[in-house]
Amino acid sequence: MTYADIRESLAAAGDDLRARFEAGDSVVELVQERARVIDEIMCRLFDETIADTGAALVAVGGYGRGELHPQSDVDVMVLLPDTLPDGAEDRLSAFVTALWDIGLEVGHSVRTLEQCSEEAAADLTVATTLMEARLLAGTESLFTELEARVSSDEMWPSDRFFEEKRKEQIARHHRYHDTAYNLEPNVKGSPGGLRDIQMIGWVAKRHFGVSTLAELVDHKFLTPVQVQRLEDGQTFLWRIRFALHILTGRREDRLLFDHQKRLAEFLGYEDATYMLAVEQLMQRYYRTVMDLSRLNEMLLQLFEEAILMDPNAPAEPLNERFQVKNGFLQTVHNQVFSDHPSALLELFLLLQQNPEIRGVSAYTVGHIKRNLHLIDDEFRQNPRNHRLFLSILRAPEGVTHELRRMNLYGVLGLYIPAFGRIVGRMQYDLFHQYTVDEHTLFVVSNLRRFALTRFDHEFPDCSEIMQGLEKPEIAYLSGLFHDIAKGRGGDHSELGAVDAEAFCLEHGLSQYEAHIVAWLVRHHLALSMTAQKKDIHDPDVINEFAMLVGDPLHLDYLYLLTVADVRGTDPKLWNSWKAQLFHDLYRLTRRALRRGLENPIDRDLLLQEKREEARTILVERGISDERIDEVWSLLNDNYFLKHRVKEITWHTEWLTDSDTTSEIGLVDVRRRKTGDGIEAVLYTPREKRTFAHATAVLDELGMTIMDARIVSLDNDRSFVTLVFAELDNRVESDEARINKIRRNLTRTLTAPSDQVLRVTRTVPRQARMFTTKTTVDFSRSTSADQTVLELRAADRPGLLSAIGQVFIELGIDIEAAKIVTIGERAEDVFYVCLESGGGALDEQQQDELGKALLEQLDSAA
Repeated sequence: MTYADIRESLAAAGDDLRARFEAGDSVVELVQERARVIDEIMCRLFDETIADTGAALVAVGGYGRGELHPQSDVDVMVLLPDTLPDGAEDRLSAFVTALWDIGLEVGHSVRTLEQCSEEAAADLTVATTLMEARLLAGTESLFTELEARVSSDEMWPSDRFFEEKRKEQIARHHRYHDTAYNLEPNVKGSPGGLRDIQMIGWVAKRHFGVSTLAELVDHKFLTPVQVQRLEDGQTFLWRIRFALHILTGRREDRLLFDHQKRLAEFLGYEDATYMLAVEQLMQRYYRTVMDLSRLNEMLLQLFEEAILMDPNAPAEPLNERFQVKNGFLQTVHNQVFSDHPSALLELFLLLQQNPEIRGVSAYTVGHIKRNLHLIDDEFRQNPRNHRLFLSILRAPEGVTHELRRMNLYGVLGLYIPAFGRIVGRMQYDLFHQYTVDEHTLFVVSNLRRFALTRFDHEFPDCSEIMQGLEKPEIAYLSGLFHDIAKGRGGDHSELGAVDAEAFCLEHGLSQYEAHIVAWLVRHHLALSMTAQKKDIHDPDVINEFAMLVGDPLHLDYLYLLTVADVRGTDPKLWNSWKAQLFHDLYRLTRRALRRGLENPIDRDLLLQEKREEARTILVERGISDERIDEVWSLLNDNYFLKHRVKEITWHTEWLTDSDTTSEIGLVDVRRRKTGDGIEAVLYTPREKRTFAHATAVLDELGMTIMDARIVSLDNDRSFVTLVFAELDNRVESDEARINKIRRNLTRTLTAPSDQVLRVTRTVPRQARMFTTKTTVDFSRSTSADQTVLELRAADRPGLLSAIGQVFIELGIDIEAAKIVTIGERAEDVFYVCLESGGGALDEQQQDELGKALLEQLDSAA
């Protein structure tokens, strides 16, 4: 058979495996069949090239286990005798060349027994690979000697092997942020993935000498049910991996957005009323890896107890139900949970009260799993359990840690059934980086950090507020319930508020406390949306928000929940700009509440205070009152309302040193003084229409724009303030970068106002997977001479510039823009008016503008 024939045979075998997979054949059989196909080819090539050299051909790694997916690496080792016949090297070279010629992706090594021993002793990865070795062809005695050397306790004693393998797993999990719930998880490497199952097998083989997980039943380390759960979990993950390899045509283990939707369709999932097919697939994935994570933790702990600990160590009693042995909490006998169901909650409280305890013994974790059925309606209505749960929330230490453990063990989702429905639930977008339950626990964790003094340096304002609250558990409960109704249809905030209030009342909170929790759940998006979509420099906006909040206590809780929520959605979304925006709204609202709702903030008083504070700072810096007045004569009340005192002082100093009569205008750029990000200010003739050009320049430079304020001045000039940051956080905004931005923005001042600047950056990979319908909505502004335009569209490079170009063509001025990017979509708000102060848009003008925007954006999509 020629190499071309072998290539054709391989391709035909691959096609057959795909057809059988699509027909529903067992993936276990297909993975093993793929290995058998490769075995035949390997043996044939071995016989034709190096069979007479005395060598042995050995499959290692996954191939050694007899498990190959369509695009898996084929790892082989040629095991050499100490002495080779003449010409053996040429034949070895011919063997390796043949492997490549037939189109196999092969990882190969050539070693003697001594080399194997040396490398395995020095490198645990090599030792692990050789533990899974399987003889394909050649000298059997060589392979038998290899097995003896690798299995020797002198090479990697089981205690050392276990400790090092556990360190490997901890490091690997850390690379995936210690969660299986990432937006694009790795089927093989993420926590709860295939590597975690292999980890159990490696340790079991090293310590007990077993070759299958089922053999652990005889050693009392697994029950038949647990073996079935491990095998079912592995089979499900194999189906995903097998399908990924088919769809991508390469060795792909990442569940990228690019593949998730096609994968769900390929595996037969269909969209349902409240759940997309892809969300169903991913929820099953997340629930599977959660269960595998739980089994992995339990089994590794069992191994630790068997390998590293003294089985005869005395147990120290904690109470009638629990004891501590070898540092781990365990029940005193097998019937503890059946005799005392409340112990299923008490266990977590004991861990909080005794932080020196290292964890829960594997023996007890197994008992928890087997007794979860006890958490029924009667259990949930038991006042003792209510007290236990609230005690866990009110504990001085370990609140988040134990809530996570409760979720991992399956207790939390049964005690709060609504929480159980969101376990593993993903939202198919780029905004939510975690499943709903994982996000929820991140939010509670963030709230908890505000309460602990050792984290005061992270968010000093939030820490001060949180530590001053009499009832911090109200914040934790609001965090626990804020997204609990996701995926039910309807408004999740309203539905969740009903659940939250009922839960709180049932658990003995006062009606007032239950009402606060329900109010927080109902309005958990209000502060974020007000800060990001409304003009918080407008006193009317602040007064309206203050009316919603009602009192300082509700404001304190809402502010804390908002910061914790946004930080827990996606770590990359949080930045100092958002922090300042939220804090500004909190501060301004607190001031309005101090004045009293019947005595709202006065616009003139606010202007006076800003001017006086800015003037004091400027005079201290050596700028005369006359020069300040000269610069401020160029500005108007709208400018002072829209800018903070620190911004006013910067702008005044800049204009003091600049030629304000310049016909082309002025530009300045600096790093933000209060955190990350960059801010630019442009003082230009109004006809320049700076917004469209400036945003195009920044987009092309790889910036994401967070805020834009445009003030039309009385001298036919515009004052444009832009806040932006690097899209790629690996790019350093050093002085050279700032100067480049300044130069490029300055060039826009000489560009004709009707010139269209093109943005050549492409849409990011993940965002291309989504289709967002463009919508345009108009509403009245608090100002009679402005119209509010809210635009929802797919986010992409050049979007803001394209919008600005439409405004130019229709003679529309932008007074302010609130730029909100929510994953793959933009939800931007523009405060617009007719050019040259022509006032708000009438209905006909709104229709014309809406149609023009839809035409422009849809044609460019």
